[in-house]
Amino acid sequence: MKTSSSRFVPIRGLSYHLREWGRHGAAPVVLLHGWMDASASFQFVVDELAGDLHLIAPDWRGFGRTEPPAADCYWFPDYLGDLDAVLDVVSPHEPVALVGHSMGGNVALMYAGVRPQRVRALVNLEGFGLHDTTPDMAPARYARWLDELREQPPLRDYVSREAVALRLRKTNPRLSETRAAFLAEHWAVPTAEGRWRLAADPAHRLVNPVLYRWAEVAACWAQIACPVLWVEGADTDAHKWAGDAAELERRRAVIPHCRAATVADAGHMLHHDQPAAVARLIEEFLAG
Repeated sequence: MKTSSSRFVPIRGLSYHLREWGRHGAAPVVLLHGWMDASASFQFVVDELAGDLHLIAPDWRGFGRTEPPAADCYWFPDYLGDLDAVLDVVSPHEPVALVGHSMGGNVALMYAGVRPQRVRALVNLEGFGLHDTTPDMAPARYARWLDELREQPPLRDYVSREAVALRLRKTNPRLSETRAAFLAEHWAVPTAEGRWRLAADPAHRLVNPVLYRWAEVAACWAQIACPVLWVEGADTDAHKWAGDAAELERRRAVIPHCRAATVADAGHMLHHDQPAAVARLIEEFLAG
């Protein structure tokens, strides 16, 4: 595996962890992980990437080694604010390439529409958004959020790091034992009681009281100026979050300069399932 380094930078009042590979001073590529994940998730793709690159992967607030905010819930716009501040640190004067998976892909797309001058290219790995909502859904959503604030359910813990790896393989049977063991080291941390818990703030599990409004998202996506590569796993289950294949095609068509690619024998975690194929797509796209 390629060796990564870590540094911590102040971002909007938080100590933010940045994992980095490659040569400082080379073309910056910022890797944005998904929900309930961590920056180390990109290790397998990084191992397959060639060329002179500076790869930077932040842990989002409350994930991995980045500290959580002093709050009991999370707001999607904060990820945009964090990314804006991270880019001011890693590439204050030049636009960057963004590669985002799942939630990270959604953040990247929104950001590229809001700050088009800051992004030179974007690879979206299975970041397709959520089901559209209607205003009449708001009362029940707010009520559910209030209930969950009272309960604050904890995240499950595990008897050992090996048990974490087994859980990862159960969720994704394509994951090898070796890769699952590596991810478990970064996906979970030991507790004082000798067990292992997820390296994530339990508040991430709370439902978002703010409805997902596709019309607003589409307005942002339509302002993206850079080329975009939209990548799906052939066996994705992302449709349960965003909609069927026709809906995904409708959404992709909103982005002005976008082409699509599909990774064979891969599900939603395509960067774990087929890292070499994903790396080739990224390389060819950025070179083009």
